[in-house]
Amino acid sequence: MTRVIHTGDTHIGYRQYHSPERRADFLAAFERVIDDAVEMDVDAVVHAGDLFHDRRPDLRDLLGTIRALRRLREADIPFLAVVGNHESTRGGQWLDLFADLNLGERLGADPRRVDDTAFYGLDHVPKSRRADLDYDFAPHEADHAVLVSHGLFTPFAHADWDTETVLDRANVDFDALFLGDNHAPGVETVDGTWVTYCGSTERASAAEEEPRGYNLVTFDDAVDIRRRTIETRPFVFVSVSLAPGEDEARVREQTRQHEVTDAVVVVEVTGEGEPVAPAAIEESLSERGALVARVTDRRERETDATVDVSFADPDDAVAERVRDLGLSSAALEVDDTVRESAIPDSNVRETVEERVSDLLSEGGDAFETAAALDDEGEGAGSDAGEEAEAADSDPDEDPDTGDDTPAEAGEEPEDDSPGEEPDADPTDGTVEADTDTPDGQVTMEDF
Repeated sequence: MTRVIHTGDTHIGYRQYHSPERRADFLAAFERVIDDAVEMDVDAVVHAGDLFHDRRPDLRDLLGTIRALRRLREADIPFLAVVGNHESTRGGQWLDLFADLNLGERLGADPRRVDDTAFYGLDHVPKSRRADLDYDFAPHEADHAVLVSHGLFTPFAHADWDTETVLDRANVDFDALFLGDNHAPGVETVDGTWVTYCGSTERASAAEEEPRGYNLVTFDDAVDIRRRTIETRPFVFVSVSLAPGEDEARVREQTRQHEVTDAVVVVEVTGEGEPVAPAAIEESLSERGALVARVTDRRERETDATVDVSFADPDDAVAERVRDLGLSSAALEVDDTVRESAIPDSNVRETVEERVSDLLSEGGDAFETAAALDDEGEGAGSDAGEEAEAADSDPDEDPDTGDDTPAEAGEEPEDDSPGEEPDADPTDGTVEADTDTPDGQVTMEDF
């Protein structure tokens, strides 16, 4: 018999709502999972990716994670994991460091046997590279086999990765798939194989109303998957529908019915009542001890007033500045993709990579600047290009704060979960072309 904890999407280091307390909450949630693992003396802790929220975690978050993993090592409980999209880098992974420190193991194509169960790993793979995967795993002699991966798999919501394809093409028969990336827990079967998400260990967005936790999985004669919850920062969700004539007083009345001390309070206003001032309600909740208060008025209001959008409009200002930079057509397409509101945050990186790959294959002058294409050599954009180069001399520095830790300065949107996916993939602004094996075949070791 093998009994393990299946966890993932811990997002350690996420400074949600720009709150240092919320940042500490994500590490605390991971520590509670470790507490349970030690107390129950499980055979392993299996992590399905996004241990960290960012590929460059802050030192305090890194040290806190190391302390937690040391406790597992002292209890002789292996920590087995794959790399998620939030923490993935082009070079070495944090899991490789933990392996060097004897604190964890990065799962891959070779089986890692724990009692009578073999565990394999498949790191997050960009959608554009999945077609070339060979799903070639080394054989095992255990009674059970599990594939651990990170992505949005069918038949769950927001899926873009076909589970049947994985199972059909894999040369190992898996009893279960342990998945991460979707923050909503769930269990399904596909072709006789158990497929399960453990969910996130902390609320990465207001959409994640259900309690957080992990899976406790036992492999014996059958596979037994049980959901366990952990204590996390309280979230108070208040929905107020205003009847005609009702106003802010009604919203305050509804919020007073809830204990908000040290809680994240999320208020949603709907209905046909009078306009409300979110800032005033948020201030009153903070005065009552709420850690964070967010009020959203979901109502759409018609107005006869003519709206005069001036250059002060931020989008117009950005668009005009971009036009002045004299960027190449490829760079302009990347800019449009990054700022396109219709593209989910989680898909921005893959969309950019796919488009750049297409442009590289097409050839042509898509990467030539407007100045380079100007017949006279002094075309529009030449001066602006020099300004852009000077402004970009330190790619890691935030232009507003000077902070050289973009994990915080470039904080992701608060509604950042799959579903509304955190999986906004934080990038360092660099787009690199994919490098496959010489014959064009991508192997498991590439990830």
